Amino acid sequence: MVDKALDRFMTKEEALPPVVHKAMRYSVFAGGKRLRPVLCLAAAEITGGKPARVLPTACALEVIHTYSLVHDDLPAMDDDDLRRGRPTNHRVFGEGVAILAGDGLLTYGFELMAKNARVAGVRAERVVEAIGTVARAVGSQGMVGGQAVDLESEGRGVALNGSRAKVLDYIHRHKTGALITASLSVGALLSGASPKAQRALERYGDQIGLAFQIADDVLDIVGNKALLGKSGSDAENQKLTYPAVYGLEESQRRARRAVDEAKRLLKPFGRRADLLVALADYIITREN
Repeated sequence: MVDKALDRFMTKEEALPPVVHKAMRYSVFAGGKRLRPVLCLAAAEITGGKPARVLPTACALEVIHTYSLVHDDLPAMDDDDLRRGRPTNHRVFGEGVAILAGDGLLTYGFELMAKNARVAGVRAERVVEAIGTVARAVGSQGMVGGQAVDLESEGRGVALNGSRAKVLDYIHRHKTGALITASLSVGALLSGASPKAQRALERYGDQIGLAFQIADDVLDIVGNKALLGKSGSDAENQKLTYPAVYGLEESQRRARRAVDEAKRLLKPFGRRADLLVALADYIITREN
């Protein structure tokens, strides 16, 4: 459902200027779990809405997430050659075009969200609130802030002005967790969920966002590089990670505790939450 909608929404490659649109589509359709749009659609459904009504916003979340990956891979950031088993955007199109492709994806994500106001049954004021929620999640107090602290903490014994554990928690909750939580929040918001239901889903998002990043850190050590589709490692880049701070076994325990807490938060929803329960388990059992 998401892939078909993304193909429909994304500007075609031949549109001027074609090099930018080719680069944008290259990364959007390079694979991926579509976790954030699925969370958005599931949050809409669990709170009584129709997933199809929030599809533009669900796709926007994937487009915005893809922008972050394109920019993360750049030489000035993580300097990666592979993403999902394919050459990274800047390796194919050059650094300048990759930067512009990321810029185009980020801004188009908000254009897509705005289009959700035209969908029957979705109140425009809720779309405005959802745009604000996502903007905060990806801005300097969300994803951008987490990435900035991640860059500053590379190679440091104690990162910045706090303990390694506190800084690590900040990085993960902002760089990865903020957009995951926002995906659930806006899916529920656009469907007219009660404040109580929306808070429960946001708290669930906090926990699975944490578990997701811990699992990524663990996979970087024990995972199959071919399945992960990457060449480098966090250790090589002297990244501040959960295994680096807590060790491998304790990191795995922390991820499991986060998933257990996430599932507990879903109990008020009953069987309607089956998909989100399964997704929580998937996060720490996946191989890529």
